[in-house]
Amino acid sequence: MKLGEIAESLSLKDLTPELQSQKDVVVSGGHSSDLLSDVLAHAPHGGLLVTIQVHLNVIAVAVHAGLAAVLFASGRAPDEAVTKKAVEEGIQLYVSDSATFEVVGRLYALGLRGSHE
Repeated sequence: MKLGEIAESLSLKDLTPELQSQKDVVVSGGHSSDLLSDVLAHAPHGGLLVTIQVHLNVIAVAVHAGLAAVLFASGRAPDEAVTKKAVEEGIQLYVSDSATFEVVGRLYALGLRGSHE
């Protein structure tokens, strides 16, 4: 499934509209964690991370893990410095007002699976 399709299906707020070309990226899978060492160990390359962590380290981990995008749940959004760094690194950022549990359930219903399935 493409990032743009996911964003549209879940009515996500796009924090990085500068990265229009990223919307056609096919997401390989998903991972949800607020523990960044867990993301590094288990998130699928080319995947989508769902988290409530909004600090700069999330972008560094996303780059190192080779993630396609980060989706911040519960209406949490990073500050401008984090968004700017994400654009520089080519990491698409989205926000959902829904809780993590609901977001992950909706992603699963769309057909997105975790890295261990």
